[in-house]
Amino acid sequence: MIVFRIPLRTRFRGLTHREGVLIEGPAGWGEFSPFVEYDDQVSAPWLGCALEAAEEGWPQPVRDEVPINVTVPACSPERAQEIVSARQGAATAKVKVAEPGQSLADDQTRLEAVRDGMGAGLIRIDVNGAWSVDEALRAIPILERAAGGLEYVEQPCATVEELAQVRRRVRVPIAADESIRRVEDPYRVRDLAAADIAVLKVQPLGGVRRCLQIAEEIKLPVVVSSAVESSIGIAAGLALAAALPELPYACGLATMQLLEGDVSADSLVPVGGSIEVRRPAVDPDLARAWAHPEPAAWEARVARVRAIRDDQLL
Repeated sequence: MIVFRIPLRTRFRGLTHREGVLIEGPAGWGEFSPFVEYDDQVSAPWLGCALEAAEEGWPQPVRDEVPINVTVPACSPERAQEIVSARQGAATAKVKVAEPGQSLADDQTRLEAVRDGMGAGLIRIDVNGAWSVDEALRAIPILERAAGGLEYVEQPCATVEELAQVRRRVRVPIAADESIRRVEDPYRVRDLAAADIAVLKVQPLGGVRRCLQIAEEIKLPVVVSSAVESSIGIAAGLALAAALPELPYACGLATMQLLEGDVSADSLVPVGGSIEVRRPAVDPDLARAWAHPEPAAWEARVARVRAIRDDQLL
């Protein structure tokens, strides 16, 4: 077990570092990196994903590469342009909006900068459930104009019921993320016709096989996104995207750009707008370079969450 801590280049979701645990098993390496504020019960599927990777491996891929989007955090317009200018061929940008402490005007200028930097290409926005229905109905047309068109809006509101209300009243497609991965019933999005697109993240949902099951049953086009992991964690998302029968959208797996380093020498970074499907290994020297200075809390967390999972499997 290796506990790591890697600084972020730009604050993301209020974080300045990404940290977690790397677990080695007969099938390879897995990553357990739930956000620090998540309790043990919420973290249990994240450990399930890591153990699947380490102990079972993944289904066979049906494609050799996965198209990706570039991710733009809630940063300055100047930094947003820098990020999209170095997008490694990506034809799609995902832009974070509605950051606490920022205004709709900040989001507008960021989107305008991204459009200037992208030229032709697709732009999607991620709200992380921050708006009310009324705020969403006001903001979406404004941001659509600022971006010169939006591919979709991801999780504009917190609840499935709110998503359904917004979807009925805007022309831009709606994608569901938290309404799938952070609820007991991920299929309410389908049942309430609350979204056009399902965003799946392998760690929060419990692994590649569980995500493939959800994708089959939810009957929506799927976008695979990362939870800003190291290349070990991103590899699980890449395995999911590679195994899906259809992949109509670029995936949010090119997030290594947000980190100052990696635990693998074979970082999963895009070339020509896509990432080659492969499985990197942990590099011992890099693992030592990014070792967490205080690993005990993470080691104890793994033990607690593993006990919860063992109880669930009884």
